[in-house]
Order: sequence, then structure tokens, then C-alpha cells
Amino acid sequence: MARCIMVQGTCSNAGKSLLCAALCRIFRQDGYTVAPFKAQNMALNSFITADGLEMGRAQAVQAEAAGIAPDVRMNPILLKPTSDTGSQVIVNGVSQGERTARAYWGSKRSLLPVVRQAYDSLAAAYDIIVIEGAGSPAEINLKQDDIVNMGLAALVDAPVLLVGDIDRGGVFAALYGTVKLLEQDEQARIRGLIVNKFRGDIEILRPGLAQLTALTGKPVVGVVPYGRFDIDEEDSLSAQLDERCADAPVKVAVVRLPRLSNFTDFSALSRVDGVGVYYADQPEQLADADLVVLPGTKSTLADLKWLRESGMEARILQLHAAGTPVFGICGGYQMLGQTVADPENAEGGGAMRGMGLLPVDTVFRARKTTAQATGRIGTVHGALAALSDVETAGYEIHMGETAYRAGALPLQTLRRGQSEILDGCQAENVYGTYLHGVFDAPGVAARLAGALAARQGVTLGAAAQDEAAYRQAQYDKLADTVRNALDIKLIYRILEGNA
Repeated sequence: MARCIMVQGTCSNAGKSLLCAALCRIFRQDGYTVAPFKAQNMALNSFITADGLEMGRAQAVQAEAAGIAPDVRMNPILLKPTSDTGSQVIVNGVSQGERTARAYWGSKRSLLPVVRQAYDSLAAAYDIIVIEGAGSPAEINLKQDDIVNMGLAALVDAPVLLVGDIDRGGVFAALYGTVKLLEQDEQARIRGLIVNKFRGDIEILRPGLAQLTALTGKPVVGVVPYGRFDIDEEDSLSAQLDERCADAPVKVAVVRLPRLSNFTDFSALSRVDGVGVYYADQPEQLADADLVVLPGTKSTLADLKWLRESGMEARILQLHAAGTPVFGICGGYQMLGQTVADPENAEGGGAMRGMGLLPVDTVFRARKTTAQATGRIGTVHGALAALSDVETAGYEIHMGETAYRAGALPLQTLRRGQSEILDGCQAENVYGTYLHGVFDAPGVAARLAGALAARQGVTLGAAAQDEAAYRQAQYDKLADTVRNALDIKLIYRILEGNA
């Protein structure tokens, strides 16, 4: 049976996901087989496995860092928020429908056998399991039915490293307060503290670290410096969503929908030299865009309504009329059509007119499409003609079925296993697809960027590098940073039960 170690945080976005990815990489570098695990994840940025099951993006990233294929056992419960009070509940990769927060919390402990079975299955196959907590273990109103923080740690007898984010301030109070709000047996599980995202001279910090250890009785395992690692993140807390690109020769504006999902679709494009990808939620922010992208969303109808009421739709239509190309992915593709209807109440029911830029109609169904796919774009007309005949690869994850009107021109042909289907649509510099990751395949992002640059009369630098090799290099960079910052020998003693 595998040994395990758990990373919990004083709050959301303390850096748990990246630290778990770093530990997965470090243990792998040291010759161990290792797998990540998170019992329950809440995120809109999900991943589809090779067998068509849905899991949190963070655990897929951690699996890649560990050198193994993502497996839904690594994240048996995924919650995808659909409103302020409800989420789609996904168990073992399959949607179980939507539930209110109250209904889910009332029945959560019934999912404990699912969590235990997934964990035990992984633990039987690997040397080490790196477990990620969620939020904070000191959310005392939620402790009674906890299956993701100290409740899980007790279930699998996991030692815990507690992480605090110094960049947001108050890290000593956060670490101390979290420890002291826990029960004595829970405090005993914490074997070390980590200060994350530190900027400055560590010598100035040391007196505080010594006092923190004296007050809590817990050793400080290390101080991890603030770093920039180009690694896919989990949710809308990502700093990427606030970045701007005023000086980039080519500017790509991604509409920051309220329920934006899978923003990692644009990572490859942002890595092309000379391209700036930024996120816009106000009409005036679209003014200088060379391409406007409507991304995926967990709630197409609600976000289409927001698009209309915020003035973003009117501005996009103006830009389109002036010749700016528009690209939609998944929910964004659905919005670009003529109508969007929900007769089976998959998203709360109702129907709306779309933006009218593509000759397609979408109807939501209760059954969810989840599949990995490869494709080939056909002959492309207009501003993005350079994408003609390129190979693509990614995954589908959508509730809607989109039908073509007479004369509609598909964007590409997708292959799911042995079957082929037509996907997406194009018309007058407007393009749409259901394929997440459409820009990730070699050459696609570079061709798109080159086409946009040519329209501006500029030449970009070197082509985008190989995505797979680039990601591996980023995992190694992350691992080197964390290895140098933490007492790895102490972490191994903790794993072995000797500290």
C-alpha cells in the first residue's frame, strides 16, 4: 500500500495545487511511482480522460507532472458551479445532475465509499499518493461532514503539510489560527508548515518563523519563493485572468464571462512570441483586439444574457461589422448561433436568440457529451484562412447539440475513436468549434497568430515551441524551485512516519 502525504491550505488559492504538482514531480524524479488525489474538487476548468470521463484540471496537471495518464480515480467528485447556490455534481467522471448546495451537503457523506474506493485503488498501484485538500480545514461550519480535508486525512491516515500564502498578507495569523481552530487530533496530523509565494529577503522572515514554530509546535518545512510557472491552473482565481498586453503586436481578447470555463484553451496561443492574450469584461476593453474569443461557459444562457445586458454583445457585433474576426469555443460557439434552447431544463430551461453570426441552432439535452477527439480543419475562408487543413486535438465537454441551417459551412471534421463527425461552423470571419484545446496541436496557434499579424502588417518572431516539451520543462522548473525551498529530507521522514 502506498505511503501518502497531504497538502492543506489556510485558504483557497494558497498554492496547494502547484505544490502538489511539485511534490509529484520531485518524487517521480527520485524514482518513485506517484499519483495525485483530491477527493472533492470545485472548479469549472475540467479535463476529459481518454475514456471520456470528467475530472478536475488540477489533478490532470499533477498526473502529467508525475509522468502518468490522468485517471478519474484521482478526483472522484467534481463540483461545477452553475449558480451562486448550485452545482453540477460529477461522480467518478459522470454527471449526476445539478444539486443545490444544501442538498449536496446533506448527502455528502453518502459519497464517502466512492472516495475510499478511488483512493484505495490508487494506493494499491503506486508508491506514493500526494493528496490535495480544498479551501481550508478550519472552515468549522463544514467540518462535520468533511471528506476532503481532515476528515479524509483521518480516513487514510495521512500526515499533513499546511500551506499559507504570504503574498496576500497575514500569513502568520493564518497559519497559527488554522492550527488552533482544529481539534487536538487534527492538530497532531499537521507535521509541518509551509510559507508560500514569498518575495524578499528570507533572513528578515526568520524571527517570525521561529516564533510561529514555538507557538504552534510545528516545524516550518520551508519558504517557497514567488515564482512564475506557465502551468495550467484550476479555476477563475488564476492571475492569468487579470493580465493585460498593451505592448503586444497581436492582441487576442477573451471575453471574461461570469461562468467562464476551461480558460486553459488559450495557453498555447499566449505562448506565441508577439501575441498578448487578455481577458475583457467591459466593452471598451475590446477596442484594440485583433481577435475576439468567446470561451466556454458552464451556463450558456445565463452568460449570453450577461453578454447582452453588459453591452459586450453590441460591441462584438460592431467589431465584427468592421472586420475583426470572432472565434467561439463550446458555449461561446453556441452563443454565436441563431438560437439557444433548453427544453429539458439542463441549464434551468428557457430559450434565447443567439448573436446571429453563425447559421446554427443549439438545443440542450440532459445527456452530456464528454470525449477526447482529434480533427482536421477544412478549407477556411476569411481572416483565418491560414488554419486550412491543419490537424487539431482536444476534448469535447458540452450539454448542447448544434444543428446546421441550410448552407452552413462546418469548420472541421472530428474523429472520436472510429467515428467521424462534423464540428463547428464558419461564416464571414466568424468561427466556432466544440473542441477544447483546439489551439494546442503543433502549429495551430502559430498559424493563427501569423494570420492575425499579417492583417496588421507585422511579422512575429519564432514559432511557438513544442507544447509537450514546454510543459515538461515547466514542471522541472517548478520542482527545482520547490526542492530548493523545502526540507525534502524532512518530508521523506514525514512520509515514513518518522517525523
